[in-house]
Amino acid sequence: MSIDGILNVFKPPGKTSFEIVSLVRRLSGERRVGHSGTLDPMATGVLLLCLGQGTRVVEFMITSNKIYRTRLELGLATDTYDATGRVIRRHGSFFTTLSQIEEVLDTLRGTIEQIPPMYSALKYRGRPLYQLARQGIEVTRLARKVHISRLEIMEWQSPFLTLEIECSSGTYIRSLAHDIGVSLGCGACVKDLIRLRCGTFDVRQSVPLLLLEEAFHCGYWQDFIYPIDEVLLNWDAAIVGEETERSIRNGRSMDATNCSVCRDRDEALPTGSKYCRAYSAEGKLVAILQWQPEEELWHPEKVFSL
Repeated sequence: MSIDGILNVFKPPGKTSFEIVSLVRRLSGERRVGHSGTLDPMATGVLLLCLGQGTRVVEFMITSNKIYRTRLELGLATDTYDATGRVIRRHGSFFTTLSQIEEVLDTLRGTIEQIPPMYSALKYRGRPLYQLARQGIEVTRLARKVHISRLEIMEWQSPFLTLEIECSSGTYIRSLAHDIGVSLGCGACVKDLIRLRCGTFDVRQSVPLLLLEEAFHCGYWQDFIYPIDEVLLNWDAAIVGEETERSIRNGRSMDATNCSVCRDRDEALPTGSKYCRAYSAEGKLVAILQWQPEEELWHPEKVFSL
């Protein structure tokens, strides 16, 4: 029997995201288990696992904004840009003021171009970069645009700088730390990193791994599962009748007038939106609909089985 939904797991340090996916796959018996964005082994915090049909909404979760808290060590540069790497430069003594740090942070807020670290899962000619890095091979990486909507100093006690960062998907906090160190001229690397939030999922609601394992053994682990549509609640929703539901399940597009919109709204579906949730009269999630402006129809992008 398929188990569909999302788990908000608190990832402990030292575990890889894949190890936690494998653990949940084994304990749940659900073959389809994936995550919505990896965390480095040293990092902790929110790791979202999708089970069953939940894996079909991963692409919408990956694009969610993230919030991190990180502690940087200034005066230390490593090949991985974090404390687990090989030290390549150490400044025994340096002087950096809070105003100098703020000046650097000002240049990193908003939309910036960022070069991913060599120690990352990005692929180069079919091989993960970290595999090449472990062989001492460094390749040119193209800069990518990311957006830093908030970059706030939480604590400064030299040589340690604690930051809270809200950023777009695809942002590497290790690269951000590296760039701060380069700009200050003293080097910097990530000492600690925790993901506080991913989309609507908060670290305060995340399940510690030991508690989750206990819940598996005691048979109440499914109490921690969120429904699939938890990650889609910022879209408009529509209730469709039986005939329209059958049409959607057969892959046919739908006219906006064939359904009613939730949220106590009387008007037709908002054709300015790109996506919409469609539910049956019984409240079951039927499909994710995508608006086709050329045809003025809602097309079933993803249909969920009963």
